[in-house]
Amino acid sequence: MKPLTAIVTGASEGLGKSIALELASRQIDLVLVSLPSSGLPELAEYIRKNLGVKVTVFEADLTSAENCTDLFDVLKRRKVTANILINNAGLGNWAWFGDMNTGFYKKQIELNVIAPVLLTHLFLAQVDDERTAYILNVGSLAGRFVVPKKQVYGATKSFISYFTRCLQLEMDSQNVSISLLSPGGINTKPELLVMNHNLKGIAKATITEPDRVAYEAIHGMFLGKKEIIPGGVNKLMVLLNTILPGFIKDMIIKSNLKPVVKM
Repeated sequence: MKPLTAIVTGASEGLGKSIALELASRQIDLVLVSLPSSGLPELAEYIRKNLGVKVTVFEADLTSAENCTDLFDVLKRRKVTANILINNAGLGNWAWFGDMNTGFYKKQIELNVIAPVLLTHLFLAQVDDERTAYILNVGSLAGRFVVPKKQVYGATKSFISYFTRCLQLEMDSQNVSISLLSPGGINTKPELLVMNHNLKGIAKATITEPDRVAYEAIHGMFLGKKEIIPGGVNKLMVLLNTILPGFIKDMIIKSNLKPVVKM
């Protein structure tokens, strides 16, 4: 049987890069998607040489709907059928709502919401019905909790959660396994390392490393888990979120974000 092939969006750095390496370590061929000039060809060559899998590179801005379609057109011409879709590409931020312009929020919604919907639809149209297909949508615990300075980002991740859960019910009888990854903070960039280092208490304990998140994500995806929440503290936070009154949750959030939230 031919090896599985996985599409990984936002693959050039951070969690996407770690997921690509985790998949390649399992001898899964890759279609890596990221922005031009983001180091994608170099990563692809490293994976080919060191992990011995086939790697296709697609450099494009997924905020353009045409580029989502072009990706699958390219795969069709190359006679590549994707068995796994990792909707990882996303745009985050940590700012008061009024500090970012409308162009930024438009781009954030296009990348975090519209692109995963289009890619999922295109992916499902080309899957091989004889073989189990997998979709992993990268959400966030920010989609569950009210967090100041993550207002639009958190809303996009709430959308991903709802979208994923609906698909899981719709496609329950089909040969497609759909998982939602809901991580807390991840040390993916130098600026995040600095910010996460300054967190205190529960907020600091929710931070995880990208390699660990990638392992848990792919392991859970192949087990058919509906939702994957890396880290014991994060699992506890989700449990508490279901039982604590709203005013207590607000107090916890504010107390752990005092350095950045105006009380």
